[in-house]
Amino acid sequence: MYISSSAVKCATAITSRVRLASTLFQCAKLALFWFCTAGAAHADSLFGAIDPFNVGKKVAPSPDQRWIPEQTLPQVPPPVATANLPAQLSKPLSLAELTEIALKLNVRTSQAWTQARVEAAQSGIDHAIDFPQISGLISERTIRPVSATSGLPNTTLIDQAGNSATLAQGGRPYSVYNTYGPTLALSYLLFDFGKRAADKEATEYRLLAANLAQNRTLQDVSFQVEQAYYRVLGFEQLVHASSESLKNFTTALDAAQRRRDSGLATVADVYRSETQVGQAQLVLTRNEGELSKARGVLASTVGLPVNFPLQLQPMSEQLRVTEITQSMETLLTEAKANRPDLVAAEARARAARATARAESRAGLPSLQFVSQYSRQIYTNTLTAQDAYFVGLNLNIPIFSGFGDTYRVRRREEEAKIAETARDQIYIQTEQDVWQAYFDLQTATTSITSSAGLVKSASQSADAAIARYQGGVGSLLDLITAQLDDTNAKVQDIQSHLDWYQALARLNFAIGAFDSTLLKTKPQ
Repeated sequence: MYISSSAVKCATAITSRVRLASTLFQCAKLALFWFCTAGAAHADSLFGAIDPFNVGKKVAPSPDQRWIPEQTLPQVPPPVATANLPAQLSKPLSLAELTEIALKLNVRTSQAWTQARVEAAQSGIDHAIDFPQISGLISERTIRPVSATSGLPNTTLIDQAGNSATLAQGGRPYSVYNTYGPTLALSYLLFDFGKRAADKEATEYRLLAANLAQNRTLQDVSFQVEQAYYRVLGFEQLVHASSESLKNFTTALDAAQRRRDSGLATVADVYRSETQVGQAQLVLTRNEGELSKARGVLASTVGLPVNFPLQLQPMSEQLRVTEITQSMETLLTEAKANRPDLVAAEARARAARATARAESRAGLPSLQFVSQYSRQIYTNTLTAQDAYFVGLNLNIPIFSGFGDTYRVRRREEEAKIAETARDQIYIQTEQDVWQAYFDLQTATTSITSSAGLVKSASQSADAAIARYQGGVGSLLDLITAQLDDTNAKVQDIQSHLDWYQALARLNFAIGAFDSTLLKTKPQ
């Protein structure tokens, strides 16, 4: 029997490869055995001590030391909205103008609007699956066939059709060759037991909730501007009242000093008057500080830097105080129908239910139409080939380790959470309307009472200073009358401020963008 030298070489090569593979396999078993016994005890310390990227230097060296950056920290830019401020900010502004500017500059309105646009984009994504999905691919590959028996490169001769052929038959070797060509694939979901429809329903409810949340944000910003605006006006009036009170106490101090000079009063009266002047000065200083803080809050609420010099139009006349003619039941009904955050909570609850329904359909079969065309072009003598297929794919989930079960359960619990959040906002809506309604009623009554109190206290203070300057009244009567006059003015200012803020809270509680939903009559 004759054995060629090439066959001997091939057998020797195969034997060498087998021995090498066996040796490597034995080494791998030994390494695994060492790691599972002695090596496992030192694995944590061994690998934990390795830090090729020196990440330990990127944090503080110990818990009790602060972290020091190695490079310059990034600078925080100002909000984009404050880059181009409206031109009307250079003149005194009314409440309506301030609110209009705030709705443009306040970052919360931009954030809410952007979130609504995100949900709108998701709606487009969900509707995109209604159309066929088409994809193209252009590939280039280098191929080297390997013999299944020897493991060596295949050197079989082939003809142009790709069939085995001898050299005499025109065969050529193809140990390495290149191929390229395009592939076009199309797929379309035909049926999925309603999962696609449930996903779109959930997205539409989330979009509705985002739009309603934007509306509520606009209401919230308007309400915050109103509150800050009225606080500024209130503290301006308090500063004015404190200044008047300081003048009155200074006048009393002058009268006490004159009476002491004439021997009609003691030094104790002068000291007592000086104490009242000092207290009045302290109250004025505190009110001026509160006014400065209120101005900063108003500027920040509008969306401006906190130190922006806002100019406010003075109130030419006192706003007319009105009474609410609607009943509590009517206001509660309007609030439940108009409050965007309450309706948004209902939309989120329905979206969560639709998501749970879509999740329950994920484990059901789906039917998909598929089609593909490809062309394979060879760089050697092989003839280019075209291939295509058309068919249906039926995807039948069989077992996912109970993952589908727990995903559905999770979505159902999330739906319950959303419904609980809706119920909480429902209860909070009733509380908001209830409290704002009676706050407004109380403030209306307080304004009537404080008006008479201011009148009588002012007359009493005028009479007391006249009596004291005439040498008839006592200093105690004068100080008491002046304190009563100051307190009456402060209570009147506070009553009007409470009324304005209570009216704004009631509008906000029922979900009104302005006071048109509140039916009122003059007080």
